Amino acid sequence: MLKGIPNIISPELLKILAEMGHGDTIVIGDGNFPAASNAKRLVRCDGHNVPEILDAILKLIPLDTYVETPAMLMATGEGDPTPVIWAEYQDIINKNNGETKMGEIERFAFYEKAREAYAVIATSESALYANIILQKGVIK
Repeated sequence: MLKGIPNIISPELLKILAEMGHGDTIVIGDGNFPAASNAKRLVRCDGHNVPEILDAILKLIPLDTYVETPAMLMATGEGDPTPVIWAEYQDIINKNNGETKMGEIERFAFYEKAREAYAVIATSESALYANIILQKGVIK
């Protein structure tokens, strides 16, 4: 064990976060996200939900301040309501990173970005449209 590392962060995930450089992205996928088929590196976080993983990750890495939206959500389909969980994400991001704008990307564009991401985290999150891409910032 290490001091100061949230216990939800596995050694595998800690290694990936440490390997990532400025501008690299990581996807936190919900339980429906096709993580294995879209990942260069897959980290399984079964039994955990996106908000708790998001909060733990943001305790360890900053988001990129050189882009307008360092947190990107999978846009909802036509007629689908805005997911309630997005407000929770915004609160977690603001708490850990200061006022930070989140953006939305169309579903298939999100999959494309996921395939380019440094890693994909698979969770057991049951909320729909609960996927998020984070862009790592500079450690100062």
